[in-house]
Amino acid sequence: MQKPLLTALALGLVATASAQRTDYPIQAVSFTKVKLTDNFWLPRLKTNTDVTIPASFQRCEATNRVKNFEMAAAHQGKFATTFPFDDTDIYKTIEGASYSMSLYPDEKLGAYVDALIAKVGAAQEPDGYLYTARTIDPAHPHPWAGQARWEKERELSHELYNAGHLYEAAVAHYQATGKKTLLNIALKNADLVCSVFGPGKRSVAPGHEIVEMGLVKLYRVTGQAKYLSTAKFFLDARGQYKGYDAKSADTWKNGSYWQDDKPVVDQREAKGHAVRAEYLYSAMTDVAALTGDKQMLAAVDSIWNNLVAKKMYVQGGTGAAGDGERFGANYELPNATAYNETCASVADVYWNQRMFLLHGESKYADILEKVLYNGLISGVGLDGKSFFYSNAMQIKNSQSFSQSEPARSGWFDCSCCPTNLARLFPSLPGYIYAQNDNDVYVNLFVSGQANLVVNKQRVQLTQQNNYPWDGNLKFTVAPAAAATFNLLVRLPGWARNTAVPSNLYTFAGAPTAAAISIKVNGKPVTYAVKNGYAVLAKKWHKNDVVEVALPMEVRQVVANEQVVDDRNKVALQRGPVIYCAEWKDNGGKTSNLVVPPATQFTAAYKPDVLNGVVELTATVPTIQVDAANNSVRTVAQPMTAIPYYAWANRGKGEMTVWFPRQVVDIDILSQTAATTTAGK
Repeated sequence: MQKPLLTALALGLVATASAQRTDYPIQAVSFTKVKLTDNFWLPRLKTNTDVTIPASFQRCEATNRVKNFEMAAAHQGKFATTFPFDDTDIYKTIEGASYSMSLYPDEKLGAYVDALIAKVGAAQEPDGYLYTARTIDPAHPHPWAGQARWEKERELSHELYNAGHLYEAAVAHYQATGKKTLLNIALKNADLVCSVFGPGKRSVAPGHEIVEMGLVKLYRVTGQAKYLSTAKFFLDARGQYKGYDAKSADTWKNGSYWQDDKPVVDQREAKGHAVRAEYLYSAMTDVAALTGDKQMLAAVDSIWNNLVAKKMYVQGGTGAAGDGERFGANYELPNATAYNETCASVADVYWNQRMFLLHGESKYADILEKVLYNGLISGVGLDGKSFFYSNAMQIKNSQSFSQSEPARSGWFDCSCCPTNLARLFPSLPGYIYAQNDNDVYVNLFVSGQANLVVNKQRVQLTQQNNYPWDGNLKFTVAPAAAATFNLLVRLPGWARNTAVPSNLYTFAGAPTAAAISIKVNGKPVTYAVKNGYAVLAKKWHKNDVVEVALPMEVRQVVANEQVVDDRNKVALQRGPVIYCAEWKDNGGKTSNLVVPPATQFTAAYKPDVLNGVVELTATVPTIQVDAANNSVRTVAQPMTAIPYYAWANRGKGEMTVWFPRQVVDIDILSQTAATTTAGK
């Protein structure tokens, strides 16, 4: 039964594509066309399948998230969890399970998902409304929900947020299995949403964006224009509400918390709640691509430039401020109180992928890579079932651990981050390659095999590497018959002396002496560079081999002087990986380490450390306090740095990403003072 449905889906997508006059000029190669053999990512995807997804479903059961759907179907009981958006944890985990089953078929998991979808369908009201926080007991809905449907959608209810995650899960499930069970539930809900909201109907700027992205996905699957037009309607509804106080500095009162202070086409700066914002910007990019809206395109380009130049942490994290889970002001990037919600990194991956598909420039893939290898995978422990909600940049024993998360948790009352990771990981193969007619892009360096169709001819592309630890990349091109096309290999910014595509972070010292080299069939070649890609244009024959050598030097990173917390400090980077020092390797402390400009680091692979990492070691000055003599001195001692993503897997203690280059000041803070401050 599944094959005809998949065929119908494929035909539907073709028909939809032919009917669209405009779209992304570049298309991602589907994750189903890419099989990984990679030593770095494949074990993580397997852990996600074997541990993270089952743990997420188990925790949804144990915390009564599933029970909410059962009670909604029975129309009796009391909403049994904390937040009205808890429904989405089930949707996101179904989405991840669906992607996973495409790669690793699992009858038992499939049967469980089918049963869970049946419970979701039973909780849906006859007209398509699906929101357990109201349906269980309509006379006494969740306090955030209001007495009537959609009444508090702008501020608290998350009714449309729930719908958006439902739509994304439904499309993933349909594309992975060919089954329409969840898709039909989603379409019924979306038809209701389209009947309620639109020109001449109800208008609202959804309080927590993602329904816009979900509607675009439904449009792509069905070809029904109403889903795209409703997505655009929700975008255009921003900046129209008259109840805000534009003069207030309070982000809730002035509307910027929800990105609702200005029409989207007039927004130029990343503002407000970071996750909501980056879902919004992803949807804006979708709609700009699908409608050719040049004003929206100009807005999203400006916002991206603002974020990358003034509001992004060195490991790709976004959302500096814990109050409101929001972006700070320009260059406001504190370390001790850094928030960096894991969900914001997930959203940033979605957005940068879309920006690449729209523009075809390597800088978007550079940021996507930075986020993936650093600020995103730091959010999940090596065990696959312990998580960070926020991702700290510094932990000091003298400060209150309440300022940052010093240890991972198995679950949270608001568990959006674990389930967001569960859905992202299995879709990762879909970010590696992209195509525009006879241009084939290689964006990520992940060992595996891709099956493409270029100019109506089958081409197999195989990657072999030990990335991110080694910069030697090998690509084997195997067309079914000799074929002419362009292979575009991303030349990472970090390999071209560019830390990020802005002046927010730069590499200290002289440019690296090593250059990128490329060989085809063993012979060095000259190549054109276009938008950050090496363009290898030739007639390809079976088993042609491309070898790319990227310089893997340890670089010191410095921040723009306007980032106050990072002045006179350096971070460490090797390849795409940002490093940190952790207590475990450095005598119990990291806040006393100094890294002078001339420090030389040695890189060595340690297979038995943190599931296998390249460690950086050097001898550096450390600040030592002699309490008996009431004095301070520096003493040379060995220092070890590990990849940032791997911290907090060996217990709780100090950690830092940024190191002073010289001793210019010493904080004297008694334990009593620290405790008193922390209690406020």
